[in-house]
Amino acid sequence: MYAVGVDLGATNVRAVVGDDTGTIVGRARARTPQGPTADAVTRAVLDVVREACRDASVEPSTIAGAGIGSMGVIDRDAGTVGLSSNLGTETESLDPIPLVDPLADLLETDAVVLHNDTLAGAIGEHHHTHPDVDSLVYLTISSGIGAGVISDGSPLLGTDGNAGEVGHMTIDAAGRLPCGCGAAGHWEAYCSGNSIPALARLLAADGGERKSENENEVEDEDRHTETALPLESNDLTAAEIFEHAGSDPLATHVVDRVAELNVLGMGNVINAYAPAVVSVGGAVALNNQSLVLDPIREEIESQLVVQTPEIVCSDLGEEAVLRGALRCAFTGTSGGLDG
Repeated sequence: MYAVGVDLGATNVRAVVGDDTGTIVGRARARTPQGPTADAVTRAVLDVVREACRDASVEPSTIAGAGIGSMGVIDRDAGTVGLSSNLGTETESLDPIPLVDPLADLLETDAVVLHNDTLAGAIGEHHHTHPDVDSLVYLTISSGIGAGVISDGSPLLGTDGNAGEVGHMTIDAAGRLPCGCGAAGHWEAYCSGNSIPALARLLAADGGERKSENENEVEDEDRHTETALPLESNDLTAAEIFEHAGSDPLATHVVDRVAELNVLGMGNVINAYAPAVVSVGGAVALNNQSLVLDPIREEIESQLVVQTPEIVCSDLGEEAVLRGALRCAFTGTSGGLDG
C-alpha cells in the first residue's frame, strides 16, 4: 500500500510515493508558480503528484492517502493555504490555494492531511531520526524561517495548524528592515535567505551598523563597507554573501551579524518550547553549517533560562518535510507520534 507526501514550498513543489516504512518508490518536483492565480499553484501540486505516481508506476486512484506540508498560512478546516510572505509579488492578490479537496479528488480518497511545512518537518525528524525524544523543534532557515514543534510527544498545532511562525518574532525593535509579511524587525527579515542581501545593503549604508564617538572606532567600522559584492544588483544572493565570507570585509561582517541575530532568535525559540533537541534544516543552514550552526552552539547558553538542548543539523536535509508528510499520510494528524 502506497501513499503520497507533498512539500509545497515557495521555490519548489515536490512529491514522493512511498510505503509505511518510509521507502520511496517514486518522486517528482517542479518550480512553484508565482501566480497569476491560486489555481496555478493547485495545478502544479496535482501535476507533480501525477508525475511521482508515474515514476512509481502506480495509478493515483490506488494511493491510500496523502500528507501535505505547505508554506503559508494554513486553514485546516477549509483545506487551503493562504499566501506565504516568501512568494513573489505576482501572488499578492491570490486567493487561498485549494489543496486538500483537489488532491482528494485526484487520489479518490478522503485521507488527505494538511500541515504547516515545518510541522511536517518536525514529524519527519521525530519519526526517522529522534524517535526517543519527546520534545523537539525542527527549525528551518531557508527562504523563510519557521519551526515545527513536538511537545511531550505530540505535534503542536495551534489555531488552524499555524503554530511555529517563529520567523515573525521581533529581534530588532528599531524595525530597520521590513518583513515580507508587512511588519518590520522580524527574525526572517534579517536572517532568511531572501533577506540577507537586504541586511548587507543596510550594513553597507550605515558603515557597519554601529557608530562610535571614538574616531578610530568609526574608521574601523567603516572598513566593513569595503566590498566587491554587487550591492546594487537585484541578483545578489545569500549564497554569494556566504561564499565570500572570510575574504570580503562586508560579506564577513554580514555573516557575523546574521550569526548574532540567529543566536537571539534561537534563544527565543528554546526558551519558549524547552526542547531536548533542535534539528535545523533549510538551505541557508544546510549549505553553511559551520557559519550558521557553530556560532549558535557556542553562544546560545547566554540566552537561555531553560536547559540547553542538543542543536543538530537535520539528518534528513531537504527531505524532512516530505518524509513527515508521507508519515502523516499513513497516520493522520498525529504523524505517528504514538508509535
